[in-house]
Amino acid sequence: MTATRVLVLNSGSSSVKYQLLDMAAGTRLAVGLVERIGEETSRFKHTHVDTDAVREWTGPIPDHEAALKAVAEELTRDGLGLDSPELAAIGHRVVHGGKTFTAPTVIDDAVLAEIERLIPVAPLHNPANLVGIRTAMALRPDLPQVAVFDTAFHTTMPESAARYAIDVATADAYRIRRYGFHGTSHAYVSRATAKLLGKAPEDVNVIVLHLGNGASASAVRGGRCVDTSMGLTPLEGLVMGTRSGDLDPAVIFHLMRVGEMSTDEIDTLLNKKSGLIGLCGDNDMREIRRRIDEGDEQAELAFDIYIHRLKKYIGAYCAVLGRVDAVAFTAGVGENASAVREAAVTGLELLGLGVDGALNAVRSDEPRLISPASARVAVAVVPTDEELEIATQTYALVGNSNA
Repeated sequence: MTATRVLVLNSGSSSVKYQLLDMAAGTRLAVGLVERIGEETSRFKHTHVDTDAVREWTGPIPDHEAALKAVAEELTRDGLGLDSPELAAIGHRVVHGGKTFTAPTVIDDAVLAEIERLIPVAPLHNPANLVGIRTAMALRPDLPQVAVFDTAFHTTMPESAARYAIDVATADAYRIRRYGFHGTSHAYVSRATAKLLGKAPEDVNVIVLHLGNGASASAVRGGRCVDTSMGLTPLEGLVMGTRSGDLDPAVIFHLMRVGEMSTDEIDTLLNKKSGLIGLCGDNDMREIRRRIDEGDEQAELAFDIYIHRLKKYIGAYCAVLGRVDAVAFTAGVGENASAVREAAVTGLELLGLGVDGALNAVRSDEPRLISPASARVAVAVVPTDEELEIATQTYALVGNSNA
């Protein structure tokens, strides 16, 4: 029997998202989410796609090992268990791969050691990714396990974009450079945008705007990333739900010296208490827009700051690319917040950007153009599919060996 299925695991600090896909048929078989791992009341939701059967339950799930065993049990109930000979591999999202990992990689002891070595530059993400990998390896030690790295797509950035202007020896000693994140989304959306335009990826220059609670922009020239907004960590760049994005580094020194704040307190401030939630107390764009409609000036200022930063990056990446064929909005805010899309390109008509009000107001799960037919630069809404991207990269790496 040919093995054509890939299980995608995205292990977060207190959650596991998963999808089982059949790569030959191009279909999803099951999707699910385990939340609040380690809390008294964990939540589990599993959907068997073929039958639309949804199973939800709450109860204690003490750790990731227990979570993944529960995932395996739910898949088995649908006849899709991890022991199936049709399962070709398990693909894992790994947030930080540094400069070492530029492509999907079959996981062995050396790969695990390098992911662990990178924990200091991804302390919130890589440890959880490792737990998921090790648990899956214990459940199926005979099966190829593949790491797909958020940072890999951005390793094509030239040194002029990736280097910070600090002492070279210090930067090299501590691996300080711009790595970028959301790479699977930027890769998928840039290719999907080219397809929407009826062109090959190598013939298209795209600015991808991944706007969710975490947000990042990328400049993609001919299918290769040449710049991106996130840096050493996911803190740099756009205004996000709870992260500040770009900030004068001296603010940190000021808070330490004058505010007498500790390193951990500043870390928490910038990563969890800043961005939209720091500006107006909400990080849900829907709620912010509702407050604006009711005349809330604080919410309106937060929205204006968010858009101002977004416009700056669009303009900057137009300069970086020289020629722009499309700007693509994706992720939760990018796909659903028409007001954000309209505001982001308003005033950029000289750059060839604009949206058609009627097209922008349409809600759809399909990739679509929202710019006027006469626009010099296409503006698109392209739903991202990071799980499919991880599965595609995983299967491309190991599929032939399982045929």
